[in-house]
Amino acid sequence: MRLSRFFIDAPLSLGEHDLPEAQAHYIGRVLRMAPGDAVQLFDGSGQEYLGQLLEVGKKTVRVSLDQALPGQAESPLHIHLGQGLSRGERMDWAIQKATELGVNVITPIVSERCEVRLKDERADKRLAHWRQVAISACEQCGRSSVPTINPPVTLAEWLAACDETLKLVLHPVAEPLVSHARPDRLAFLIGPEGGLSDAEVEQAKASGFHAARLGPRVLRTETAPVVALAVAQQLWGDF
Repeated sequence: MRLSRFFIDAPLSLGEHDLPEAQAHYIGRVLRMAPGDAVQLFDGSGQEYLGQLLEVGKKTVRVSLDQALPGQAESPLHIHLGQGLSRGERMDWAIQKATELGVNVITPIVSERCEVRLKDERADKRLAHWRQVAISACEQCGRSSVPTINPPVTLAEWLAACDETLKLVLHPVAEPLVSHARPDRLAFLIGPEGGLSDAEVEQAKASGFHAARLGPRVLRTETAPVVALAVAQQLWGDF
């Protein structure tokens, strides 16, 4: 039987812990787990903890952690994904798969052809939702570190802040991805549903980005990060 594994948004250590209300509700009311059930918890620090449930109530769950293990090692390639902001499930898919493929930082990008505009309270809700998507992906794939999900920024703001060793903007007419030297820190820029405009590609190039091609076919905004990250991990990471 597969061990139930949960992310806890609080520092963990050996001993007894009361779990946060959200996780307690999920364990007790949704999964209907019982005292004595084994669990594996992680807090994003890189450590994993094994233990068992001591008490399970309607709103409270108490757990005893008796073994600490090193978590799954991160890829030697640090990846920052600048993902063009797209609608609902497409953005969720991109974040979920990017997390599974080892991305370290994701920044939603507001660009010229974005069809989504987020402001204030709605933006905060979407950011919390995206973080939960990433957490769920970590729980599923065995990853011990949760990627950082930044608030949306404009393309100009993101380009100015990027300081990675190799910076790539995906473009159908460019050199193949393999033609670049091995980096330790990589930034990927991927456009929204309508793609990046020619002016935006030139703007990225002026900021030190190289145009990179992922085959002869035009990929959807949610497909591009999956292909790009898989190829990057194969060339320079831990695949």
